[in-house]
Amino acid sequence: MTRLVLIRHAHSEANAKGILAGRMEGISLSDQGKAQAEDLVLRLGKSNIGHIRTSPLQRCQETIEPWLRQNKNFDRSHFEVDENLSEVDYGAWSGRKLSSLYKLKLWKTVQDRPSAMYFPGGEGLAQMQVRAMRAISDSISGISAVKSHQSRVIVSHGDVIKSIIATTLGMHLDQFQRIVIDPASISILDFNGEQGRVLCLNETTSSIEEIINSGTQKRALLGGGSGRPRARS
Repeated sequence: MTRLVLIRHAHSEANAKGILAGRMEGISLSDQGKAQAEDLVLRLGKSNIGHIRTSPLQRCQETIEPWLRQNKNFDRSHFEVDENLSEVDYGAWSGRKLSSLYKLKLWKTVQDRPSAMYFPGGEGLAQMQVRAMRAISDSISGISAVKSHQSRVIVSHGDVIKSIIATTLGMHLDQFQRIVIDPASISILDFNGEQGRVLCLNETTSSIEEIINSGTQKRALLGGGSGRPRARS
């Protein structure tokens, strides 16, 4: 069983301005986002993390950096930048105000039939889903140095994480807008071979250290899980 911890980057300057940043360079965290990144130090705590795989974009690496500084025992050779986790290439939409994009006819396609959406001069959402799941496959099977009880952390973007969760749940990409992934949110997946399940979704405030460190369930669940460990006071 492999446990994956999916973290969306914290609130960015583009989020604050209502801009679709896409892959634009120089987009850093807002003051709110910097506070969220510091909060992640406490929320992740001393989680047993064996590998971190992140989008190459600045806002993702700024999100996990405070935890890395605090946890100096983490082996930096197990930190990897993965292009497959990068934000959607929104092409000509990059840098535009969301308020103006809402008015375009193609916005309805994004919302209702995202599998058919190809951004002008960019990529399709279906293409993004394929590469995102390639990163997940690499995280599960391609890191021999990580022990079975250690979790893998993925730091990426909202649509990328939504596509990963939708695939894990067996949802068609056209349904992925039903999933909400907020800035600095944590979602946790368990994989047993190719089968995955969701343990935690879009958690934005609580400590999840004990969820990450709890033993993975090797058998199918009957009647649901056994509950989270009680938080220590």
